[in-house]
Amino acid sequence: MNLALRFLGVGSADAPELGSACGVLERAGEPLLMIDCGPEALRAYLEHYRELPRAIYITHTHMDHVGGLERLFYRTWFDPSRRGDVRLYAHAALVPLLQARVADYPEVLAEGGVNFWDAFRLVAVSRGFWCEGLRFDVFPTRHHAPATSFGLALGGSFAWTGDTRPVPEMLAAYASRGEQVAHDCALHGNPSHTGIDDLEREYPIELRRRLLLYHYASEADAEAMRERGLRVARQGEVIALASPAADVTAAAVA
Repeated sequence: MNLALRFLGVGSADAPELGSACGVLERAGEPLLMIDCGPEALRAYLEHYRELPRAIYITHTHMDHVGGLERLFYRTWFDPSRRGDVRLYAHAALVPLLQARVADYPEVLAEGGVNFWDAFRLVAVSRGFWCEGLRFDVFPTRHHAPATSFGLALGGSFAWTGDTRPVPEMLAAYASRGEQVAHDCALHGNPSHTGIDDLEREYPIELRRRLLLYHYASEADAEAMRERGLRVARQGEVIALASPAADVTAAAVA
């Protein structure tokens, strides 16, 4: 199926020079699904693909992951060919948070007459969703309060944790078929993010070999993680993926 994962950005919230943490699932070199839309991520997407995203999955509502949505609203609303066409997938528990964070300003346009969601096609999800003939699983992660962050997996191909503490029980369920796993990791963990020691304590060696680390604070931190034998994604890097399992692929594109 010729799938690949492109890291548009790999930085933490305080490392904009590394780009907002964001991945794009590509099929035959074309963007299929953007994961998160922080301020730097949307700019990087437009620079690389020269078009607006058609589908976005939101892991959680911190502004370094959703701060690009306001700009995307304007770009989409003022393009009649794309107005209401961008699919925005988000867990149902995130919808009130998205409304509060990005959509609840009294008038999204000074002239009035427009709702923020008029520019998008919001798709609320729970266990998973279909997109372009592929079935994606959605699973809860550990980032701040419960039910506020959710990872993404495509069986047999890849998983993306979003910001999280270690989630061994979730990856055992959603990344047990050899998937590449893009995982939040900083040099040192904290109550909301994973650190190197956390990875080594919580995950077996076989899983650690499949991890691609992102959401770190500096190039120096990334190099320190590489010195520990870990794979660390670079901004702009593209990783070839295995074809998804048959049970997550629609017959039309099998």
